[in-house]
Amino acid sequence: MAYATLDELKGRLDWDLDPDELRIAAGALEDASDLAATYGRDWPEGAAPRLVKTLVLKSAARYMRNPNGYTQSRAGDETLAWSDIGRDGGTVYFSREEIRLLEELAGRKRGITSVAVFAWGTKSRGQAAAGHVPVDYSPASPFPMFEDEANPW
Repeated sequence: MAYATLDELKGRLDWDLDPDELRIAAGALEDASDLAATYGRDWPEGAAPRLVKTLVLKSAARYMRNPNGYTQSRAGDETLAWSDIGRDGGTVYFSREEIRLLEELAGRKRGITSVAVFAWGTKSRGQAAAGHVPVDYSPASPFPMFEDEANPW
């Protein structure tokens, strides 16, 4: 399953791919699509958001331009350096911003949330037990957690 086609990837590259590069490019599209499904969600092939296709193509094209993950290339007097590759060089990868976009497209939001917590072996008592802590010596009468039960805050 790939979220983008080989022809779409060829359109983003500025050279004609030989047979070996075509095989590698197809693999890069598969890998990028798998990563997109992992960071986002498993969208059906035809129903993935357009931005998912764009991010998959960006990742695969980035890999095709530098499959060995070189951080510097020198030919004669010219030197070309990539400073943004890091440890992901030589692999199909998404940047932190691209991962954040995939998570948002999947409906995953990062942040702080509140979770009800209660003691092992007890059941959540909902609002009736608000402001009380269950105790093992008297389950019928929980211990008050706040000084003023009417206004704990």
